Amino acid sequence: MAGPLWPRTRRGSTDEALIKSVYEEHGHALLAYATRLTGDRAAAEDIVQETLIRAWRHSEVLVNGKGSVRGWLLTVARNIVTDRYRAKAARPPEVSGSPAHPPVEADHADAVVDTMTVLGALDQLSPEHRDVLTELYYRQQSVAEAADTLGIPAGTVKSRSHYALKALREVFRESTRTGGPSPRPGGLQEVVA
Repeated sequence: MAGPLWPRTRRGSTDEALIKSVYEEHGHALLAYATRLTGDRAAAEDIVQETLIRAWRHSEVLVNGKGSVRGWLLTVARNIVTDRYRAKAARPPEVSGSPAHPPVEADHADAVVDTMTVLGALDQLSPEHRDVLTELYYRQQSVAEAADTLGIPAGTVKSRSHYALKALREVFRESTRTGGPSPRPGGLQEVVA
């Protein structure tokens, strides 16, 4: 919309009608643009509201006939998004909690269950297979380092790890068939899967 909506006669109801008219004509495009910029509908609605407040405060821009009203609104919305991004980047990260409400720590119960499941499955392997997997995956050693630690050739480490993982997969499959706990993705379980 390039031209003025109507000449301003008095402040107040005319400005309110002007903003209402601007919203009816440009509101959907403004909301779509803000949503694309933020990726968040709720944040986009806040930006549209702030844009319309700025339009109301500077309503003379909407009626002076210079340039496009929609272009001005989109520029204001983009500037608001940029300002919010810069403000968020400049301040330290927010920490939830207060002395009355301490921050919530992550529940480590899933990790404990996974560890117990994997350790139970490792107990069902032969000591040779268990030792190789312990060196390679828990101690994160290379094949050569595991071979040195265990005092066996590197080829034997590779072979034992292959058959150990195969046996471990079978233990997990059997556990799943009998209704036992199964490990979630991550760590040794991904190697086994």
